[in-house]
Amino acid sequence: QVQLAESGGGSVQAGDSLRLSCAASGRAFSDYHMAWFRQAPGKEREFVATISSGGLTYHADSVKGRFTISRDNAKNTLYLQMNSLKPEDTAVYYCAAGIRFVPIAIEYNDWGQGTQVTVSS
Repeated sequence: QVQLAESGGGSVQAGDSLRLSCAASGRAFSDYHMAWFRQAPGKEREFVATISSGGLTYHADSVKGRFTISRDNAKNTLYLQMNSLKPEDTAVYYCAAGIRFVPIAIEYNDWGQGTQVTVSS
């Protein structure tokens, strides 16, 4: 089990960039696969990107080419670099840790509290 805490969200205009961080503690961060999910009001939780314990990555089609997931094992931190933000990116963003490298929310065991990202036109 790991404890996760997201930060870096905020309100920006379309075309701007944000970098989200997820600080992990409690267990060996490097042993876990990590992922970002997001949830907009009235919508189901949506997969964004995942990164394996070894650094392999997979991004959802909706963010491919704009968002980049990364990790710094020395700092026990997960990142999501978001460029060219669009209004449809507005959501609460959650980081998650799991033992499988998959883009499915139910497969992740530990979740952060979320950080709000709001993108205006």
